[in-house]
Order: sequence, then C-alpha cells, then structure tokens
Amino acid sequence: MKKIFLLPALAFFVLLAGCEKDNKEAPGATLTGRVVYQGQQLGLRSNGVQLELWQKGYQLYTKIPVFVAQDGSFSAKLYDGNYKLTLLKGNGPWADKTDSLDVQVKGGAQVDVSVDPFFLIKDASFSRSGTMVNASFKVQQVNNTKPLELVRMFIGQTLITDQTNNAGNAQKLAAALTDLSQPQTLSVAVPASLASKEFVYARVAVKAVGVAELVYSAPQKIMLK
Repeated sequence: MKKIFLLPALAFFVLLAGCEKDNKEAPGATLTGRVVYQGQQLGLRSNGVQLELWQKGYQLYTKIPVFVAQDGSFSAKLYDGNYKLTLLKGNGPWADKTDSLDVQVKGGAQVDVSVDPFFLIKDASFSRSGTMVNASFKVQQVNNTKPLELVRMFIGQTLITDQTNNAGNAQKLAAALTDLSQPQTLSVAVPASLASKEFVYARVAVKAVGVAELVYSAPQKIMLK
C-alpha cells in the first residue's frame, strides 16, 4: 500500500516545486540611465544601440540586453543585486571600451554611461522654405581614430525618425565638408506622402568610416501648414 501512495505524493511535490519556479515574482527594481559625452545625452537611432548587463552568482551567466532610446536614455527591469554594465563591442558610434561599470540595484538605480564618440552634431537648426526642409549644423570631431564619412539629414512623420525610419533623406560625403569649423547645410524635399501632413520631424546625423551607427541631433518638429 505504501507504494500506491508514495508515487502520487512524489509527483505532487515535483509539481509544486515547478509551480513555485514558474510563479517567481517578476523583477521589481528599475535601472535607468543615460549614454553621455561630457554629461550630455547623445542622440541615437531608436533601439539601434545595445548595452549589456551581467550578473554573477547564477548557474547560467548570460547577458541581459538593454536597448538605448533615441535620446540616449535607457531602462531595464531587474532583480535587486550587483551587476556589471558594459558596451557592446562595435555597436555604437564611439570608441570601444573594454572596462565595465559596477552597478548596485536595490529597488532602483540610476547610472550614466560615458562614451567617447567619434563625431558630434552641434547647433542644429531647421527651417522650411516651400516644399524644402533645410538644416544648418556643425560637425565636431571628438575622437580622431576614425575619419568622417558623411552627414545625413532625415525627415519623417513621427518623432522616431532616423536612418531606418524616415520618409526622405539627403547626404553629403566628407569630401564636400571642407571646413568643419563652419556651419554645414543640408536640404530635403518633402515627399508626396507627407505633403498633406500638418508637420514633419527632422534630424541630422554624422557617420564615421567603418561604423554602422550615427550620432544624431534631437528631432525637431517642422510645421508644413
């Protein structure tokens, strides 16, 4: 008779343990932060740049990906604990860093991730003239280990406007940017798909040779009507 009742009891406890594992509370702490250069947030492609969080002390030592928003901010839901925050090699428009940032999360935490960008967009301004949206801006070289490849302007219907989310764009190669101490200009014609809209958003960005991601200006709303 003992064998008849032992197996169901064992199965019950295995099932209970599995349920407890499945019903583990979701992470309740929030890590927020910014990707910055000299304390200023960098404009990026929305979710185009990824950071990595690592936490030791577990059987599976795997990364937690953290995607950065277009204004350089990021956030992640985590369990309390000690983490290491690193840049993903070759992912951002800045020089690679091999060191990590120690982050202690207890209920919540805030952290700035300092980077060394190759170039920056400075003093960007936009205007409309008829069917054209015009930009004026400066390009600042910060890290000279990568040469300038191009500057590019984007317009789109939404605030999320970048190299993969746009309705129109224009660019100039480095050869056409002879004096970086002077303001540069770009213009984009409003495409027919946006001609009836009340407004568009515009951004300019700069790209270094051999680097996939760009550094952007903040998006600006341009009224069409």
